[in-house]
Amino acid sequence: MAERERSATPPYGGVFVARSQVMDADDLRRAVTRIAHEIVERNHGLDHVVLVGLQTGGGPLARRLGEALHRVEGTEVPVALLDVALYRDDIGLRPVMPEAVTNIPFDLTAKVVVLCDDVLFTGRTIRAAMDALNAYGRPRAVQLAVMVDRGHRELPIRPDYVGKNLPTRRDETVNVTDDGVELGEMVKKGTLR
Repeated sequence: MAERERSATPPYGGVFVARSQVMDADDLRRAVTRIAHEIVERNHGLDHVVLVGLQTGGGPLARRLGEALHRVEGTEVPVALLDVALYRDDIGLRPVMPEAVTNIPFDLTAKVVVLCDDVLFTGRTIRAAMDALNAYGRPRAVQLAVMVDRGHRELPIRPDYVGKNLPTRRDETVNVTDDGVELGEMVKKGTLR
């Protein structure tokens, strides 16, 4: 989970404590490679495909997918970044922190946009991302790639590409880094032993 989301998750300003590692760096690499192949297969190549990583957790996945697609097909796929903080439906419930920059330097009209995020939870961030995409054109299609689908959806949103389905409790936290995926919880600072 990205640092800014952690600061807005109870306990506010808490610290992530890992309980178990569910994927290591090699598992991540294999999942990214598999997802890249699935993107090529589903879209019959990479014509008009662009990757848009959601700030901040989806940016690394979008870049890794771009590199994997280049290895698989020899084609450079444009990669962009999108901050959805101002499009969220919980603005009054948690602080708005538009600290990450949106960088979409091309028109999305008639493109197949693959939204990339590290963890899919309630689906509200993805809904906000779809609203935000309208400012950058009218995509032909929007697909969703996530490294971890942890369930607990509050909206009818389903990923097209998943690295790992990981059933969790609502109070658990999933942390995705370059070193792997960890499952744990947020604890108040100062309560660590």
